[in-house]
Amino acid sequence: MKKKNCWEIMECGREPGGLNADELGICPVPQEQKLNNINQGKNAGRSCWAVAGTMCFGKVQGTFARKINDCLHCKFFELVKNEEGNTWTSTTDILIRLKK
Repeated sequence: MKKKNCWEIMECGREPGGLNADELGICPVPQEQKLNNINQGKNAGRSCWAVAGTMCFGKVQGTFARKINDCLHCKFFELVKNEEGNTWTSTTDILIRLKK
């Protein structure tokens, strides 16, 4: 079964063609190809917590260091972690891939 990406669960509408993309801009998550297939997501769709510039709580979030505490308590973060179980790609491994 295909796993859902953050924009499908959180319904932010900031994916390309999304309802809020014109007004709020396209989120960097659906465009981040370095993280494609991580945790079975499209681009960074299932590793969004490691990508700067996401929108949470109605505000664009900054750097990883500034946003990670909120992300660790996010329902989507918990969903991905539970769905992936032993195949979960750690945040450290995700950050390493982003730096390449």
